[in-house]
Amino acid sequence: MTTSKGILSVDELKSLVQVEEIETVLVVFTDLYGRFVGKRYDAEFFLDAIAEHGSHACDYLLTVDMEMEPVQGYSFANWNLGYGDVTLSPDMNTLRIASWLNKTAMVLCDIHDNKTGNFVSIAPRSLLIEQIEKAREMGYTAKAGSEIEYYMFNNTYRDAAEGKYQNLEPAGWYIEDYHALQGSRVEFFNAEVRRNLKKSGIPVEGSKGEWGLGQQELNIQHSDILTMADSHAIYKHCMKDIADNLGISVTFMAKFDEKQAGSSCHIHLSLWRQDKNVFPGSIQAGPVKGSNIFFWFLGGWMARMPELMVFYAPTVNSYKRYQSGSWAPTRLAWSYDNRTAGFRIVGKENSLRIECRVPGADCNPYLAYTAAMASGLDGIANKIEPPPIFSGDAYTEKQLVQLPLTLRDATDQFEKSDFAMKAFGKEVVEHYTHFFRVEQKAFDSTVTDWEKNRYFERI
Repeated sequence: MTTSKGILSVDELKSLVQVEEIETVLVVFTDLYGRFVGKRYDAEFFLDAIAEHGSHACDYLLTVDMEMEPVQGYSFANWNLGYGDVTLSPDMNTLRIASWLNKTAMVLCDIHDNKTGNFVSIAPRSLLIEQIEKAREMGYTAKAGSEIEYYMFNNTYRDAAEGKYQNLEPAGWYIEDYHALQGSRVEFFNAEVRRNLKKSGIPVEGSKGEWGLGQQELNIQHSDILTMADSHAIYKHCMKDIADNLGISVTFMAKFDEKQAGSSCHIHLSLWRQDKNVFPGSIQAGPVKGSNIFFWFLGGWMARMPELMVFYAPTVNSYKRYQSGSWAPTRLAWSYDNRTAGFRIVGKENSLRIECRVPGADCNPYLAYTAAMASGLDGIANKIEPPPIFSGDAYTEKQLVQLPLTLRDATDQFEKSDFAMKAFGKEVVEHYTHFFRVEQKAFDSTVTDWEKNRYFERI
């Protein structure tokens, strides 16, 4: 086996296929929402034909809505263009055992244009790879970590859907933040997830109860930023598969219930050069000692947050998480070890890093990390200084810049952003603007339970 448990070389896969320990290879990429789409191949056929030459999938997968409707208005793919294929190019560095599935391996793909062979620029993984390359040209690599929260329910996904997601039974009946006792009650699930992630090439740190009824957090070990984005996507898919098999359900909605805490995805990030963290330095700001690179990266990240907010908060539901006193930030501030601020600085010396508390658990990791890297690298290039370090309760400081309050507002800022146009190009900005507009329109045209409860009799 290779160094990381669960990660496979082609020769190792061949050996496992020969002894019939692997029969299927799951070949996937994420759509714009961050969901895996792709195909299952016979393992022998994968080795003979797909591993080297790749596969194909309909290009409409990068334009569909949540219900898989082929949405019109995209220039990338539409009925006039006939919905052709894109090439799925397996990144063999991601080949691994999917231990939670029977005799299955999986591999993540990059998406290439069938005609030119170039990366499809709008594909989420392509966007992150472009930023990683820009960092490399500037002499940096990035390390990252995702901290993801989720709610557990004692209902199957099918039962939850048939009941229209009403009256679900949470896995816990009191707020259990850090409680060991309630953690034992859900260990049948969390231990299974930790075990299978570890067997599948994703080293785990641990899990804990969170601040909502049935809410949990499970953290994986930090890594280079592309590996982390891949691991983040696999983590969510693995967890849903395991929940399905155990007859329960989990949700990564940013705000499942207005009475409960939202589910976040805190992302940790640092820049490195020749195996050395470049964030530590001698410049003092309160208790923080950092380098120019640290402060410029932080300054750029903060400065571009409002206009790239859609990449951190991609759904209508995302914005319902941002409530005062909710553990989710509402204003732009940075502090050392302060959970009311959108940017929390943690660690020191070689472990010094930026924790951004803005993304929700519903974010597409490739897009969130793309936005973070593009913003931070711009901060370095233009020597953007962050605002003064903040101390106190960021929820109550009205002079701090407020985050966009709705998907509509965030999309407006993204569409008008000169920085987004420069960083990602016209095709990307127009594609994602349309994507978020479609999501907003779907909500705007829907009659909700809230409206029925409020207006049915009394209006």
